[in-house]
Amino acid sequence: MTSKQKKLAAKILKCGTGRIWIDPTNKKVEQAITRSDIRGFIKEGIIKKLPGKKQLKNSEKRQQRSGSIKGSRGARIGKKNEWFKKIRPQREMIKELRNTEQIDADKYRKLYAMVKGGVFRSRAHLTMYLKDKKILKEAK
Repeated sequence: MTSKQKKLAAKILKCGTGRIWIDPTNKKVEQAITRSDIRGFIKEGIIKKLPGKKQLKNSEKRQQRSGSIKGSRGARIGKKNEWFKKIRPQREMIKELRNTEQIDADKYRKLYAMVKGGVFRSRAHLTMYLKDKKILKEAK
């Protein structure tokens, strides 16, 4: 039983060589050269495909744990995502203030640049700034 026959049988049965079983008592398999010879032995039952390992159910799979966390929070989560989470609400807020005419276009541009520059930590920080500087007009 050479590995050549196992490889041929594995290709025919569409599996790995580890799943191929060749009858150890049969010596004819060693003379098999062609695929047709191997197919004949498969029909006779001299060469068989062993059953594969069953896939584990999701509940039985080994659960991944976090292990030792290495690197800072910014390195793991990604600074870009944190930036988006912070900036998008601030931009939406100043856009809404401009649309309701609580700030004029000039103030909007200045605030937009400040938001882009990372001046404000959050929407709350931005509103606090607007109240302190008395930038907001009454809604019409």
